[in-house]
Amino acid sequence: MVLTASTMLALGASAPPFALPDTSGAIVRLEDFREAAGLLVVFMCNHCPYVKHVQAELAALGREYMAKGIAMVGINSNDATSHPDDSFDRMGEEARRVGYPFPYLYDATQVVAKAYHAACTPDFFLFDRDRHLVYRGQLDDARPGKPVPVTGRDLRRALDALLAGQPIPEAQQPSMGCNIKWKPGNAPGYFSGG
Repeated sequence: MVLTASTMLALGASAPPFALPDTSGAIVRLEDFREAAGLLVVFMCNHCPYVKHVQAELAALGREYMAKGIAMVGINSNDATSHPDDSFDRMGEEARRVGYPFPYLYDATQVVAKAYHAACTPDFFLFDRDRHLVYRGQLDDARPGKPVPVTGRDLRRALDALLAGQPIPEAQQPSMGCNIKWKPGNAPGYFSGG
């Protein structure tokens, strides 16, 4: 496990397109969410202790904010050859076990992770109605082994501000977690983890 920080993609960046299978095999596309007030893209996986630490909050956050008009997707870009717990087949089991209400998508080629400059799991990208990036920071201060409750405070503040039409502060703390498990020779130039 290599502790890796988000790359902190530039605010205002446009959401890169994607067309990825969900756990049922149906293809989910960026444009499927064009009516949503915002879009939250979370790079995540099954095995990462940082994701496991916050998975109940991710499910709760999805239920709460999807009901308010925010679209949400989870994307697993890890190499399943080196990390079989993150395989497509196991994603469906994990989504059902945790109760994720959002589509959990598989980025087998890692092209989408590269387009978003994703670096860690979890890595959060919140886009406004026009699909411009307004938040790319941490969920909250909680980490495995740290005596801080998982509340989703930072991300919830950003979501609430977006829904209220208020500005989201540009001072944002990067998300931290395990590095995305890149396929051999596939790690992008922006990635500095091991």
